[in-house]
Parts: sequence; C-alpha cells; structure tokens
Amino acid sequence: MPETASPAGASASQEAEITTALGKRSIVLVGMMGAGKSTIGRRLSARLRLPFLDADVEIEAAAGMSIPDIFETHGESHFRDGEARVIARLLDSGPAVIATGGGAFMREETRGRIGSKAVSIWLKADVDIIMRRVKRRADRPLLQTADPAATVGRLIEEREPVYRHADLTIWSRDVPHEKIVDECIGALHALLCGDAHGAAS
Repeated sequence: MPETASPAGASASQEAEITTALGKRSIVLVGMMGAGKSTIGRRLSARLRLPFLDADVEIEAAAGMSIPDIFETHGESHFRDGEARVIARLLDSGPAVIATGGGAFMREETRGRIGSKAVSIWLKADVDIIMRRVKRRADRPLLQTADPAATVGRLIEEREPVYRHADLTIWSRDVPHEKIVDECIGALHALLCGDAHGAAS
C-alpha cells in the first residue's frame, strides 16, 4: 500500500462511503488476544461514527461475572456457548464495530453469522507482539499455564487457518494505532467501494 498522506476531506468522505456501503452490517474484529481488537476497534468506531461493542464486556454483563470466573466456575464450553449467543445478539443490533474474543471466530456457527451480517477484519499479530502485550495481564484464562509463550504459539498455529477466512487481514504491529486504523479504513473502502488504491489485505 503506498505511503501517501490523504487530505482530511478525502478520509472523511471514504469513511462516509464505508458506512453507507455497510448498510445494516457491522464490522467485526477477529484475532488473537493481545492483537489490539478493542484498542483498534474503539478508534475505528469513532472514525466511522458507529457504536463500539466489546463482546467480552457484553458476555461479562450478561453472565454477571468476569470471564476468568466463568471459565473457573462453568468451564470453557459453557463460556463458548454464551459467547456465541452474545455475538449473535450484537450482530442483530448492528451496524457497529464489534471486538470479539480470540476463540469466537473458531466456532463455525459464529463464523457463519459474522459472514452474513458483518465484514470481518483479522488483526494478525506474531507471538512476540502478543506476549509483550498480554504478559502483564492476569485475566487471560487460556494463559494460566506453565509456559504461556508456548501456549500462544500453539493457539496461533490452531487458529490462523480459521482466521484466514476473515474478509480482510491487517497486520497488528508496534506502530501508532492510527496507522493501523488508517489501513483498516483503506482496506474496508477497497472491499466495499471498489477502491483499487486502498487495498491492505
């Protein structure tokens, strides 16, 4: 993608064209924990003037307990069932920008719903980036293991073939957040509005 600065007016018109082309569909961010789905999602929603919804926050609100507590009390399978129901509800209330948990897109039923009611963006991040971002967090149930880095590596290996089914792929890396958001906007515009110059997937 050429590194050319767009005038602010061009950017605003791109954003308006994207929201028009979306109609009632949402934008769903998928990818590993620590890929920046919530951070980028909030900024993307502000740029597109759409509501931002974090599926994990909505799951905790619906369950009345934290995600680590849901895992500990009821197990991962129960959590995944609740996650699928919450994401289905969020998709029905679109358009919005929705950040999903790392495992949500692995469920075929959820993937199908996202495919029919949203445009999906895979925020792709490597192990080093993910570990740097999540090692200070104690609220990642899947990382409560003897070797979290090995766990992240295994999850990436399992999940990336499925994440590739997302409509768009954007590399999440250590650059200013707005640069990643700009790439998301360019890729969305290319996909939805046929702009051959904006592709970033």
